[in-house]
Amino acid sequence: MARKPREKFAEERTVAPLRPLTENQAAYIAALMTSEMVAVCGPAGTGKTYVAATVAADLLRSRRVERIVLTRPNVASGRSLGFFPGTLEEKIAPWVIPFTDVIRQRIGEGAFEIALKKGQIDIVPFEVMRGRTFNDAFVILDEAQNTTIAEMKMFLTRLGRNSTTVINGDVAQTDLRETSGLSKIIQMAKRHLLPVPVIEFTIDDIVRSDLCAMWVKAFAKEGL
Repeated sequence: MARKPREKFAEERTVAPLRPLTENQAAYIAALMTSEMVAVCGPAGTGKTYVAATVAADLLRSRRVERIVLTRPNVASGRSLGFFPGTLEEKIAPWVIPFTDVIRQRIGEGAFEIALKKGQIDIVPFEVMRGRTFNDAFVILDEAQNTTIAEMKMFLTRLGRNSTTVINGDVAQTDLRETSGLSKIIQMAKRHLLPVPVIEFTIDDIVRSDLCAMWVKAFAKEGL
């Protein structure tokens, strides 16, 4: 049977192409375009979130992925989630605002709300990941430095076919007392020469603002 043509995206928008501001951002964008999985780490303000969300939005608009999946471990593990009202999805929504704001701006308010209702933008609490499989999706694991090794293993075994996965975090800002899952997979990717590009941003890659760079550098000097 011939496949029905896909419905046009609800709101057509003309957007400027994503242009890198640093060499590491260029490497990041290239990796997202050519690899099934990318691990990215580094300080705040380097574009880790913005680049991933923009690429995800563009792939959704062009129908090259069926949906965007967003998750964060520090919320879904239950350490503070239970105190917020609403469903699990409603509880985690404020924590992924850095991503959803970029996606909303990229595809437009109307298209964003429709995509959210249709499940094309899927905000998934980390604690309900087990047992799920993600196919034809752009999957973003944010704050990955706060996954344990066991949690990271569980997440990586959820990934299905025709998907791109971004594992994003700052290993210097982990809240764990044990080895971070993000640190572990970066070590494994390098040791076993896995086809997983590892993009490591530095303080010199901060593009958010001079104030952001100033404070990141100041805290680094304090060992914080």
